[in-house]
Amino acid sequence: MDDNTSPDLLMLTADIVAAYVSNNSVPASDLPTLLMQVHGAFVSLSATPAAEAGSEIEKPTPAQIKKSVTPDALISFVDGKPYRTLKRHLSVHGLTIEGYRGRYGLPNDYPSVAANYSASRSALAKQLGLGNPRKKAEPAPEPAPEPTMASKPKRAGRPRKVAEPA
Repeated sequence: MDDNTSPDLLMLTADIVAAYVSNNSVPASDLPTLLMQVHGAFVSLSATPAAEAGSEIEKPTPAQIKKSVTPDALISFVDGKPYRTLKRHLSVHGLTIEGYRGRYGLPNDYPSVAANYSASRSALAKQLGLGNPRKKAEPAPEPAPEPTMASKPKRAGRPRKVAEPA
């Protein structure tokens, strides 16, 4: 049996038409037409994946690739809109930057961030001092030697009780 008359499609068509007829009044003369329409819809739905598999995504020309990279934005080949960075936009569409490059035939050095945006982020990071190794703490200056006292050092603790005359 070919795909148009497979038992599954015929059974599915019969079930759907039977359910429709049980809830709606349909003249007997319209039943063959209804069956053919429902069956035709299933056949066209089952044939759709083969047609989609044959259609390829159009690869951009080298001129289009060059034009898509501007200093302030990258023009997406998915929707044609400008973006400063493609990562979030591509993740919404279920792609990674590598998958995007492969899907549209882009070179491996195709940027994922606009040049001006990258430069401004880099300048901000340098201004904040990021990316530099930490400086070692300066050694504490040695304290000046305290002058030594010639007298006896003071005793620590509580002063002695003064003796009372008897």
